[in-house]
Amino acid sequence: MSLPVGNTNGKFQQVTKNLKEITAHPIDPTQVRIENLIGCVKVPVGLAGPLCCRGCKAFNRSGGIHIVALRDAMSKVPAFIFDSPANALAFAQKVPTLQGELKRLAESTSRRIQLLSVTPTVVGSATHVHFNYNCGDATGQNMATIATHRACHELLLDTPLCEDLKIRGFQFEAGMSGEKKAGWSHVQEPRGVEAMAWGMISNEVAEEVLGCSTESIYQALNRAQAGAVRAGEFGYAANAMNIATAIFIATGQDVTSIAESCWSQLTPEYNYETRVLTVSLYIPSLPVGVVGGGTHLGPQREALEIMKCSGPGKKRRLAALITAFALALDPSTTGAVANDTLSEAPARLRRKPADASAKI
Repeated sequence: MSLPVGNTNGKFQQVTKNLKEITAHPIDPTQVRIENLIGCVKVPVGLAGPLCCRGCKAFNRSGGIHIVALRDAMSKVPAFIFDSPANALAFAQKVPTLQGELKRLAESTSRRIQLLSVTPTVVGSATHVHFNYNCGDATGQNMATIATHRACHELLLDTPLCEDLKIRGFQFEAGMSGEKKAGWSHVQEPRGVEAMAWGMISNEVAEEVLGCSTESIYQALNRAQAGAVRAGEFGYAANAMNIATAIFIATGQDVTSIAESCWSQLTPEYNYETRVLTVSLYIPSLPVGVVGGGTHLGPQREALEIMKCSGPGKKRRLAALITAFALALDPSTTGAVANDTLSEAPARLRRKPADASAKI
């Protein structure tokens, strides 16, 4: 059995004819926008796992988690190429006067896209132009691509203005967008939704739920952060991207965009009088959406509905909830490190014991 594929030549028929698992699940090829579709791969999905649930319980019993979504943007940064840095600089100085027309052309591609700013940066004999958009409920990578391409061509490349501005070449992707890559630019300005979550845990709750004191968690977090600095880590959190990746997969996000989200900052604060631990998590760039991409597929739509993130205006809620659950996981994981029980869950859940009677 095999499903229809984009290219039905002998090569693809040979690949699919012996497949059993990938082709076992009915799927409507007209609803899946990928090349050479051959089937689907099941991914186990569960409600927040024991460690995260434990962290949620600790925060909830101490007053809950506060969440906020801050800025929201999606960018594209093409480069215009010139004969000299002088010409590149002259073009960069001209860009602000072109923003109105660039905005009109870019926004003509979709009723949902809004061009927020256009910022030039000169690198040698090229001017990289940073187009920054709001894309409504969509993540917006494709929307921004289409809008930027049209604006650049219809105003600057396919008109007499190209010669007037001495443009000699054009490269649509020239490295400064940082798409699908970790980069400091995603910390300085969001590529996606900027979100923050914070909450407090009392010592009584920590000892009962997490099995250790709030001070021991605080000291473990500080020690781990010091080690992370020495290791040259990019930002610091215990394992925030575990949560982000799991929710990305379950809700139909572009999982490769996790690379843009990987910088995060966990900040612990401890009150030695009350023994209350306050923890905040900041993620400057979460490229997520509640429309487009894989969000329209049945299972992914249900996952969004479970989180009450299905429907207009829910993108920012999704980003904030990802940050909240990532926050909940970190003190819980660090608590397991502090009381030396971290290995118990992998031992209990490991794939296959050496023999059936092995103690775990």
